[in-house]
Amino acid sequence: MIHGAKQFLRLMRISATLSRYRLDEMLSAVHLFRPMRWARAVLPVGREIAELPRGARLRLALQDLGPVYVKFGQILSTRRDLLPSDIATELSLLQDRVPPFPGNEAQDIIEHALGKPVTELFATFDPEPLASASIAQVHPCTLPDGREAVVKVVRPGIEKQLRRDIDLLKAIAGLAERYWEEGQRVQPLEIVREFETFVFDELDMQREAANASVLRGNFEGSRDLYIPEIYWAWCKHEVLTMERVSGIGVGDIEALREKGVNLEKLALRGVRVFYTQVFRDNLFHADMHPGNILVDASNPEDPTFIALDFGIVASLMPRDLYYISENFVALFNRDYLRVAQLHIDAGWVPADTRVDELEAAVRTVGEPNFTRPLNEISFGELLFKIFKVARRFKLNIQPQLIMLQKTLLNIEGLGRDLYPELDIWAVAKPELEGILREKHGVDRAARELRDRLPGWLSQAPEMPGLIHDYLEKANKGQLITRISSEDLARLRAEHEVSHRKTLQVLSGGAVGIAGAILLGMETGPWMPLGYSGAGLSLLLVSGWLLIRSLRR
Repeated sequence: MIHGAKQFLRLMRISATLSRYRLDEMLSAVHLFRPMRWARAVLPVGREIAELPRGARLRLALQDLGPVYVKFGQILSTRRDLLPSDIATELSLLQDRVPPFPGNEAQDIIEHALGKPVTELFATFDPEPLASASIAQVHPCTLPDGREAVVKVVRPGIEKQLRRDIDLLKAIAGLAERYWEEGQRVQPLEIVREFETFVFDELDMQREAANASVLRGNFEGSRDLYIPEIYWAWCKHEVLTMERVSGIGVGDIEALREKGVNLEKLALRGVRVFYTQVFRDNLFHADMHPGNILVDASNPEDPTFIALDFGIVASLMPRDLYYISENFVALFNRDYLRVAQLHIDAGWVPADTRVDELEAAVRTVGEPNFTRPLNEISFGELLFKIFKVARRFKLNIQPQLIMLQKTLLNIEGLGRDLYPELDIWAVAKPELEGILREKHGVDRAARELRDRLPGWLSQAPEMPGLIHDYLEKANKGQLITRISSEDLARLRAEHEVSHRKTLQVLSGGAVGIAGAILLGMETGPWMPLGYSGAGLSLLLVSGWLLIRSLRR
């Protein structure tokens, strides 16, 4: 199951850590950990730890286990559709800070990736890092033309470490899915696979640079959000070089107040940034926690957000984007029937779901929110509650929608921290309606029609012939529909097996009847073995065919 002495020792350490933090329910959920209960008796634990809530104990345990587990906890905190709220909230507080690796190692990685000595690549390079995290660390530098920049370097050996730890997490998740009573509902193995995708994407600095470059283009000239410039000549798979920016951490409210920053305006801009990224551009920064956001307060009355770290950027399928935008509008208008119908039309719940029952469930969740003051309503929480109640109707939501809901919660929390009286409803509704009007308006439709028209015209000469061929085949009954599907292939295979069984049963029966008839006939000179011998042989063949049909 788990190979190698190192993996076994790592597993023992995980078990001991969970025991030390009194996470007994997690130990007992997976049978492999049950022999480790001795750890509770021999490992000392302070009273202050024992009295902490379970979410806080889990957060501390993950911090003790190391950076990969901290990163896993951060990703896990986004799955509020699966986790209890107390645990999800605590895990969102995890900080991805680890000791830096030596600057000379970073220099070697840069030189190997870019093919030149650091002295030729940069006018200056500081081996002392500005920041260090589990995946990479950042060094200040100056480009040959004098521009201030930073170089982000992937941590050496991190890919091998990630693979080892993720394989171990998969083994643990597999056991939890098998033995834990909630395993089938939570699907821990699927969560680990989702984490695997996100974290290995973060290892690719070229991918992160591309994310940042597109976001920068989307907000070119905007006062709402600034994205640092990417310096592509100094970027490779392990290295990312971008403009060095400075600002006040968005979580440092006191420093923002001291600067005289207009916090109401800043909070409103945060909400607008979210809706613009999602519904106008369909590309959004999905890791907008305070550690990744600065504020340019050089003009306190006109502050601008600065985004950092573009490892996790998400987009939605056009179909999902349409349905989620329509859901938002319906919720703004308290049209619960529309919300229910959209869930069915989108395929998020089965097509045979009773729309009236789903509408009642959505209304039960949504309506109590409107009894509260508008500045207390969280649209992210409302969306989460609707997803949660829809799970009763076999809701099937893609991970990108969960990332969207998590990002919305982050933005709303950020806005309320900056300006507690923020009425998100009043800001978000006109913002979304304006974006959708522009996106689906007559002018946009005319532009799309104009852009597609040359392609349609290039295909126009072929259309009469294609239509004629189609109608002629339809008239003669020669139309052939080709459908490629695993389900159809499986159905075809099952049909063939069933068909063979039926033939064998019929053949066996026919042979048996013939055998029975021969057994009843007298022998003759031209049948040396006699009819009875032939009949017995046929009965044996009949029995063999029937038994074979039952075994398949």
